Amino acid sequence: MSQYNTLGFVGLGVMGEPMCKNLVLKSGHPVHVYDMNAEAAARVAQAGGIAEKSAQAVAEKADVVFLSLPSIAQVEEVVRELLAAPHKPSIIVDMSTSDVARTRKLAQEVNAAGVGYVDAPVARTAEAARKGTLLITVGGSEADFAELKPLLGCMGSDVMHCGELGNGQMLKILNNIMVFMTVDALSEVITIGRRAGMDAEKLLQLLSQGSADSFVLRNHGMKSLAKDQFPEKVFPTVYAIKDAALALSLASEGGFQPRIAQYAYDMLCKTRDAGFVQNYHPAVIQLIDGRAKVDAASLEA
Repeated sequence: MSQYNTLGFVGLGVMGEPMCKNLVLKSGHPVHVYDMNAEAAARVAQAGGIAEKSAQAVAEKADVVFLSLPSIAQVEEVVRELLAAPHKPSIIVDMSTSDVARTRKLAQEVNAAGVGYVDAPVARTAEAARKGTLLITVGGSEADFAELKPLLGCMGSDVMHCGELGNGQMLKILNNIMVFMTVDALSEVITIGRRAGMDAEKLLQLLSQGSADSFVLRNHGMKSLAKDQFPEKVFPTVYAIKDAALALSLASEGGFQPRIAQYAYDMLCKTRDAGFVQNYHPAVIQLIDGRAKVDAASLEA
């Protein structure tokens, strides 16, 4: 069991809300929650959470605070709000997808205030967040990982220790850029197959039986690409662009200029500019196969 008896959660978006609900329902501990969207906080309160009026109010009552926020900019802002509270939490766990270098720098600031810090970003889908079957990649000390694993296990079925702080972010970022590159490859294969007269669903079903099989083929490929279904509120293109940019930044810091990852980023930007801003990111196939094009006039505007 974890030593942390009172929990906090800030950020109740598409992923954060179901994650927090699982923490409320499974942890056996009180969970104090905050989000700028009062309706989201109210829904979690209906499940048993305790809605607070600010992130600082959460810090006042929680031993550990989990964050699920859009980017490192929001993480930095909320973390400083938590540190400004008269009563600080013992540890902060960032479950957002954040820049590695800025995560490590922020951790130093947090540690200087006498508070622990761990990065634990999540992978997989919103459905996995609802089911509590997320992949959670954790960066931090062995001791912190051991204490937090039972709580993280309320939200994820696969909780992995990836090494020192920042490594959890690194694994998440590289996982996602691999997904984006694979979606592009599948988009090209589907386009070739369709133009040669083969149905996309049949093509992917057959490919899944051989060495070309993968999670991305079965999930993004069969459920989205082959069916031409790109709903909103399911990991939209703008989120994918953010994660792809983080991968390119990580590559640049290492003095490497990737070609395939750069292509994936560029195509996501074109997908956004063609109007698929909030659509599920496999909508990129419509740019790859030529059905959708970027309006030059809209870019100039």
